[in-house]
Amino acid sequence: MQMAASAKTFAQTAPSIGTLLGFDFGERRIGVAVGDARVGIAHPLQTIDSESNDIRFAAIARLIAEWQPTHLVVGLPSHLDGAEHTMTQLARKFARRLEGRFKLPVSLVDERLSSAEASRNLKQAGIAGRKQKPVLDQVAAQLILQHYLDHHATA
Repeated sequence: MQMAASAKTFAQTAPSIGTLLGFDFGERRIGVAVGDARVGIAHPLQTIDSESNDIRFAAIARLIAEWQPTHLVVGLPSHLDGAEHTMTQLARKFARRLEGRFKLPVSLVDERLSSAEASRNLKQAGIAGRKQKPVLDQVAAQLILQHYLDHHATA
């Protein structure tokens, strides 16, 4: 995986069992992935496409009710050199809101290059150009969550 790892962006403790939901946050779309800490594999789940926070958090609430995760993982964007930008702060705010609303632990994972890698993976699978749009964010969320599982799951 080409995403950069940064120890300071991970929670101190990772679940050894249970379901996790991963999020690739965007102002319009939020990619969602699901994974199992015991097995250590993440899968793309869905893309929430709305600018309305009420609609987005209602969709997330439905996913949390359905999957009953023990932990949430949010991708933390930054410049390639690690410097923060506007989306970094928005992703941190999103993570705080998830933790506050759903009372679940949330880890932040460095997501530099996740969308580019997701696009490459989709292209290799024969999905290119505009056909990527409906699934790109959830595949990016899958990569973010898989990165977390690969580095922190302790089964």
